[in-house]
Amino acid sequence: MITWGGQPRRLGVPAAEARLRFEAERRETGGLGRRLVVVDGEPAFELSHWCGTCPFLFRRLETARQTLSLESVQKLLSGTTTDPDYAGVIDAFGTLLPEGEYLPLLLRVEPRLITPGREGDYFSSEQVATWGLDPFWGLPEYPHTPYYRTFETTVDASAHLYEFVVPMVPPTWNARERVEDYVELMGRGTVPTAVALSTLDVCEPASGMPADHYRHWGLTHFLLDGHHKMEAAATASRPVRLLSLLSPSESPAASEDCARLPALRTQPRSGRPNGI
Repeated sequence: MITWGGQPRRLGVPAAEARLRFEAERRETGGLGRRLVVVDGEPAFELSHWCGTCPFLFRRLETARQTLSLESVQKLLSGTTTDPDYAGVIDAFGTLLPEGEYLPLLLRVEPRLITPGREGDYFSSEQVATWGLDPFWGLPEYPHTPYYRTFETTVDASAHLYEFVVPMVPPTWNARERVEDYVELMGRGTVPTAVALSTLDVCEPASGMPADHYRHWGLTHFLLDGHHKMEAAATASRPVRLLSLLSPSESPAASEDCARLPALRTQPRSGRPNGI
């Protein structure tokens, strides 16, 4: 469910001053190498290639050790404020991001915590059905982090949207007492808000790949704030709001695809027909 879809906004600071930014490594032989999320100057996640035919990917790296919560807005995000000033929250988190245009979306999600390789893992089910196993390793892609699945729906007859919430640090790093506090609050009907920087990937395999061929739309929300809230919501099977700041310029998707997201997020949740 989408609660609110704002108009695109210009946010951010010069890239060199941003705590979180996107980078593309340069190969010694020329051309672009890995596409990265960088936090406080350290590579945090490796992402899908820009080519659009490689499998969708987010992979946590060894230097991903920081969250990006802001103490100044915690009361507004706790769920105890009747009418949160989301414009103020957007401006506050904009100071962490590189200058650019962002599309704010306020989503209501019910997260499921997924462990790679186990039930519900996108990378070892839906992705393998389309791209097969990695030809070198003979294994599925491995994200090196637990993550949350929150939503999926049909885009059209040849495309399906999958939504993921990716914590900057694994849930095992969360403080147990804070998770339990949020579980208790949610049990009394409180719906807190998490904040994420988001990208949209549209990936389609080259011809000659396995038979289950369609476009995978991967909407990825990298958590800036709300690690304890998201785990609590998954633990208690309760909803949480997610304030997403989508970056079209850093998304391997056409601008018109990014513009479709608010409408797609109003559709009912649905699995892919005849898919896994």
